Formats: sequence, C-alpha cells, structure tokens
Amino acid sequence: MITIQKLSPTVGAEVADVDPTRLLGDETLTAWTLEALEEHGVLVFRGLHLDDATQVAFSKRLGRVEVFGKGEHPEIFRVTLDPAKNRAASYLRGTFDWHIDGLTEDIPIMATLLAAHAVATAGGETEFASTYAAYDDLSDEEKERFCAIRVVHSLEATQRLVNPNPTSEEVELWRQRPAKVHPLVSTHLSGRRSLVLGATTESVVGMEPTEGRAFLDGLLARATAPDRVYHHEWEVGDLVIWDNTGVLHRALPYDATSPRDMHRTTLYGKEAVQ
Repeated sequence: MITIQKLSPTVGAEVADVDPTRLLGDETLTAWTLEALEEHGVLVFRGLHLDDATQVAFSKRLGRVEVFGKGEHPEIFRVTLDPAKNRAASYLRGTFDWHIDGLTEDIPIMATLLAAHAVATAGGETEFASTYAAYDDLSDEEKERFCAIRVVHSLEATQRLVNPNPTSEEVELWRQRPAKVHPLVSTHLSGRRSLVLGATTESVVGMEPTEGRAFLDGLLARATAPDRVYHHEWEVGDLVIWDNTGVLHRALPYDATSPRDMHRTTLYGKEAVQ
C-alpha cells in the first residue's frame, strides 16, 4: 500500500509508505511513480535521506538520466550558491524566477528529482504551479488562438532578470547558448496540453517586443496566482519529483552564504514535450 495526499487543488501530492529500500526493490513502484507524477505534477517524499547512489539508481528506473560531469556520480548536479561546490553557482540566481528547466534546449527535461542535503535557515523554499491547469483554465477562444503562437526562449532572458546591467563580456557568454523557439501550447504524448512559460521567455514571434512581453507576463501571472501554487518548505532528507513538462517552479531567494545544498537528477523520456 502507498498513501498519497494532495497538497493543493491543482498541483502536488505527498507520498507515504515509501523508504529507500522500497525505491529500488519494489518492481511496481516505477510505473506507480510515473502515473502519480502524471496525475499530480509534483510528488513529495519526506524523510528519505537518500545518498547519491540511491538517487541515481532510482532515477534510472524512471527514465534516461542526464550526465553533468565526471566523478563517482556524474548524474548529480548540486544546486547551491557556493561556487566551491558548483562552478555555475552564479547562474543559479536565475532559479529565483518562475521557470521550466531545459527550454534553451530542443527538448526540455521530462522530470526533475531534487533531494535536500542541507537547507537554508531563511528562504530557499520551492514553489510549483501547474501549466496543465493553466491551459485547462483558458477560454475556448484562447486555446484555439494560443496554439498558433511560438515563443523565443534564451539563457540571456533569465540572466537579465537578475543582472539587468550586464557587461558586454557577460552578454557574449550568455549568447553562446543559442535561443530556441517553442510553441506556447505543448501537446504531450499523452494528449494533454500545457503552457510553456517562464523566465526563459524572450519574445513572441510576430509580436512587437512590448506587446509580447506584456502578453507573456500576464499569462504567467495567471498561471502562478497564489491560490494555484504549492509552496514546499524543505526539510533535510526530502525528495521532491516534478513533471518538468507541465509544472513551473522557482526557488525563493536565500543568502549566498547559506548551507542550502540540493542534489538534482534530471530525466528525459517518453513524456518529453513534442
């Protein structure tokens, strides 16, 4: 038996009756997890205290796992503002804004697993909002019109939100990662539809910049209205999995000297956005 309890009307559920041994030993848990993730968008497992080996092994049961570097567990990406632990720490300030991971790639990430090894004394919570629900709440006219809209996504867009006055060298570095164009409405292999929004949005194809920015900002505000958000307060040992193709997320700001240290694995798979 697995007990599951919804955490908000539109996104998130907490899972009980699962421990690290069951993650790797229960042959039925993989399919159950993917089905529950499809239904709830975010799954919260409290008190697992996973080591990296177990997190990687469980991730591989769920799908193809991205490799970030070298070492004993190259699939682990450490989410920390400490540059001694992550050389890309300065870019992680961009995670303080609503976003979907991987939108500067051709195919965004399917899902993310994040395990809490250390938490911030203040701030550092993570918030989630369903873009499936955001699409479902559109009017019929909006659904039809939005299916024709395409949006440009870039690393530069995310970085300008936290660094509005960059040097020419910084801009040049950001633009080394090419912008990507994605449909505003994503149709998934399951047939469900979701909106593709967030901090990576740079412009709307065919719209004047000011008009496009206002349109995207207004749509994001609707999708992330307070009553549509699950607010997760981290405890050491938590594991949270979210459907990155249908859920926006953001970390609430925390101090750069904070001990907060999250270990992330990311998945690609059958439910990648089409």
